Amino acid sequence: MTAILKAAKGNEAMSDHSFTLALCQIMTREEKQNTMDRAEAMVRAAAENGAGVVALPEMFACPYVRGAFLPFSEPADGESVRRMAYWAREYGVVLVGGTIPERDGDRLYNTCFVFDKSGNVIATHRKAHMFDIDIPGGITFKESDSFAPGDDICVFDTEYGRMGVCICFDMRFPELIRAMARRGAELIVAPAQFNMTTGPAHWELTVRARAIDNELWFAAASAARDNDAKYRCWGHSTVAGPYGDVKAACGETEQILYCPVDLNEVDKIRRELPTFLRLREDLYRVAD
Repeated sequence: MTAILKAAKGNEAMSDHSFTLALCQIMTREEKQNTMDRAEAMVRAAAENGAGVVALPEMFACPYVRGAFLPFSEPADGESVRRMAYWAREYGVVLVGGTIPERDGDRLYNTCFVFDKSGNVIATHRKAHMFDIDIPGGITFKESDSFAPGDDICVFDTEYGRMGVCICFDMRFPELIRAMARRGAELIVAPAQFNMTTGPAHWELTVRARAIDNELWFAAASAARDNDAKYRCWGHSTVAGPYGDVKAACGETEQILYCPVDLNEVDKIRRELPTFLRLREDLYRVAD
């Protein structure tokens, strides 16, 4: 705790593009109110430890099983969004609110709401790529049986700089992340829940690849693993810097992962190793 507080005080002397990022790796409880109360406690603790930007995981207050999505769903102006707006305002953080099952008419979306320090919704992202997989000897899951896909690329401005959000399976698509980078995002946050098959194989690799592809910060906020749940997630929330190096990572248990972020590193790395600045879009187009 002491080391974290010292780091937070040190941030006062940093540039406006530097801040502490906190990923709240929460374990989802069966009782939604208990999870929401725990999430608030973690956001509050992160703020008290100097975090300026706080992120929650995918489906942080909803069990990741098909039978839970509709009963746990809410409209965009529902209780969960109102509570998260309060947390952002009360604790003075930019809050990337994980995801909730958002109900819009007769459709469900896997949706992330982002809040500024005044509690205003400044961005919304509906998961664009549905997690439909069938891995022999691993996992079978068809997210499109429950959710409709979103159609937008999510980038937004904060007091620290321009950021973006994608959700879990979205991060496997480099075209989406490149589009976000081309729109100016210097930090991309991915609320996610990789499973026990894909997590060990691809989690850290994908986080680092998306960071180095575009020479930006990439933060994947996972839920904590519940070994008694039907869907067991990998955990291991991770932050990679624009050089592709792991800046912070944790295990599978419930905890808050802190990482000092300096968005000035994006320009520095791009000048020193100008991959992103030397894109040849004229060569990459695929003919219709």
